[in-house]
Amino acid sequence: MDGDFIIGGIFLIHSHTSSENKAYTRQPLQLQCSGSMSSRGLRIARAMEFTIQEINNRTDVLPGITLGYQIHDSCSAVSMAVKVAFQFANGMEPFYNDTDSCSKSAAAAVPALVGESTSTLSISMARILGLFGIPQVSHYATCACLSDKRQYAAFLRTAPSDHHQAAALARMVKYFGWTWVGAVRSDTDYGNYGMAAFLKAAQEEGICVEYSESYYRTDPRSKLERVANVIRRSTARVIVAFIQTGDMFFLLQELATRPPPPLQWIGSEGWIIDPDLLQFNMCAGAIGFGIPRSVIPGFREFLLDLSPAQALKSPLLTEFWESSFSCSLKGSSEGARECDGSEDIRALQNSYTDTSQLRITNMVYKATYAIAHAIHGVICNDTQCDKSAKFTPWQILNHLKRVNFTTKNGFQVSFDSSGDPVAFYELINWQVKEDGSLDFVTVGHFDSSRPRGQEFSMSRAIIWVGRQTKVPTSVCSESCPQGTRKAVQKGKPVCCYDCIPCAEGEISNKTDSVNCVRCPPEFWPNTQQDSCLPKPVEFLSWDDTLSIILTAFSITGAFIAVCVAVVFYKHRTSPIVRANNSELSFLLLFSLTLCFLCSLTFIGRPSEWSCMLRHTTFGITFVLCISCVLGKTIVVLMAFRATLPGSDVMKWFGPPQQRLSVLTFTLIQVLICVLWLTISPPLPFKNLQQYKERIILECALGSAIGFWAVLGYIGFLSLLCFILAFLARKLPDNFNEAKFITFSMLIFCAVWITFIPAYVSSPGKFTVAVEIFAILASSFGLTFSIFAPKCFIIIFRPEHNTKKHLMGKGPSKSI
Repeated sequence: MDGDFIIGGIFLIHSHTSSENKAYTRQPLQLQCSGSMSSRGLRIARAMEFTIQEINNRTDVLPGITLGYQIHDSCSAVSMAVKVAFQFANGMEPFYNDTDSCSKSAAAAVPALVGESTSTLSISMARILGLFGIPQVSHYATCACLSDKRQYAAFLRTAPSDHHQAAALARMVKYFGWTWVGAVRSDTDYGNYGMAAFLKAAQEEGICVEYSESYYRTDPRSKLERVANVIRRSTARVIVAFIQTGDMFFLLQELATRPPPPLQWIGSEGWIIDPDLLQFNMCAGAIGFGIPRSVIPGFREFLLDLSPAQALKSPLLTEFWESSFSCSLKGSSEGARECDGSEDIRALQNSYTDTSQLRITNMVYKATYAIAHAIHGVICNDTQCDKSAKFTPWQILNHLKRVNFTTKNGFQVSFDSSGDPVAFYELINWQVKEDGSLDFVTVGHFDSSRPRGQEFSMSRAIIWVGRQTKVPTSVCSESCPQGTRKAVQKGKPVCCYDCIPCAEGEISNKTDSVNCVRCPPEFWPNTQQDSCLPKPVEFLSWDDTLSIILTAFSITGAFIAVCVAVVFYKHRTSPIVRANNSELSFLLLFSLTLCFLCSLTFIGRPSEWSCMLRHTTFGITFVLCISCVLGKTIVVLMAFRATLPGSDVMKWFGPPQQRLSVLTFTLIQVLICVLWLTISPPLPFKNLQQYKERIILECALGSAIGFWAVLGYIGFLSLLCFILAFLARKLPDNFNEAKFITFSMLIFCAVWITFIPAYVSSPGKFTVAVEIFAILASSFGLTFSIFAPKCFIIIFRPEHNTKKHLMGKGPSKSI
């Protein structure tokens, strides 16, 4: 159509090339297209004609200016697209002059053009048109590579870039929990670039791809069969298809010959919105992102306002009319039934008349309006336009980059710095209708203008494969439960893994954990290893059976010592009591009572005071006890010396000296304990190292030197006492005190020598129990060894409780 300014257009109407003349212009164009015509492609091409007519009838856009158009068929061939690009750039009329077949009429280059439909053809044209600065606004070329303005400086588009679509697909796959997918693509710029972007986005989302196959409809059938067999054998139940509608048609046809198990198809906009593919029921439940559905007022009436006379004006419309009604328009062809005028285009049911899914068509509508607004910005001021104005395509391009308007049907049109619009997709689901057929249902949206993480939203339920309502699963390995971690299988993608139980002391409290987390020092995993529980605190508590037994022995020992003291006090004037130094005996019994009772300080929850008390009390009371025994031993030796003629040794170790020696020995231990408590006292300590699963609450020694100094001092006195008693064991006497002291010291030393390795090696609360046992055993040893024989004589053999018997002068000497 002629006009003040001619806008170019190129669309995919035929799928093959030949030498036939097919052009949608008022003048015949020598194009070389053949093959079957796409009714949908013709409808999309006529959308540009409709839009230009609508613009010409408006007074607010290019008032007083008429736009014309030259629309070409690309035939889905790069060679044809390149040829058309040169025609647009050179300003050549696309037909030969009738008078001179060699001369061509000169004409101005088009200021801008709409098209092409596919990415590969748009790339070829953009490289040429960009050299001349001629803006190319594509309605359906979505390859992300076209956003590179260094290579495609004059390219813009109204369809979103596949960069956004790939990210949206990956996010949707992740949303439904699919981590194991297959991938097929068209072996074109659209498929290869789109799939590359998806694979990158999928990797970032933690999605693994079992296979990635490519196919183009002109490839040998053997390759198509191989791709179909890969799909049939795969374990992935979800397939992402970044593929053009023609390639998808052949692939589905091949799969239909031997259907694979039910699959969940994830589609790109290249085929997910193509109604011609709804015939394949194996795609029931398919889901993907598509160009938003729209309504263009008046467009359906424009399409149906086509008469045989109008169809004859264009070879393309003539071909459409004849193929639709199986008749021949007058003079167009021979051998076919002539159209008789009864043909009713409104009765047709094909893609041309179906305006219920105007998606790509609306992109043409927006692209044409964008060019009109750019021309308006160049040649028009606030009130009028200058049709004689001279301008360059670069000026149109600059204004195109800045357009920002809303179309009559409510869609915003603008371009970013890469020539791309704001990405907005509808989430399309192929749902089964009541009659069993498939239909497109919008179930969600993707809007790149929203904040990150909120772009994707779902508003309706999904109908899955085979009418299932349960979301299908597609994973290489089942999710690892809590308490385990993922271990990648060697040589396989990261989505293929084994579930390994967490190591001892570690947990994982969520599914598919990559790593296990170690519990804090005072916590330990539960049986399922999915949470950390506080470790039980272990100490020798009062309600423990072992504590009750030891307490009973401790009280019993103290009671026995008190009873012995009572017996001694009652018979304090008897020879046997007087002969055994009653003062030291009572002091010894008092210290033994304290020794028995000091074991009770080791029972119960350790505290700061109990830790300091238990060790110092034990050390001081035992030194007091051993000091008394040592005093008694020295008294025995001194007494024997005193019986020798001329000896006055007893005056050097009388009662005052005995008291002073006991006090001195005890004060030395008190000094050691004071230094220990001052420098580094025993304190409560949570032992986390001895046992992994529980805490041992014990008293840390503080200064180990202090502890072993206390024990060493007790051992030194015990050894000294044992040596002295051993030396006096054979002194002549019916009741030799030295023998009993020797035996008691032997028991005492044996107990504490065995205590050391037992103490070091005993686990947990048994360490304390061993210490209590050593205290009680040595205390009982001293009590019974020293006092049991005396009490036996006092109570059961009172006749032996005489001075003569003790001196070995009575008749009972043999006893």
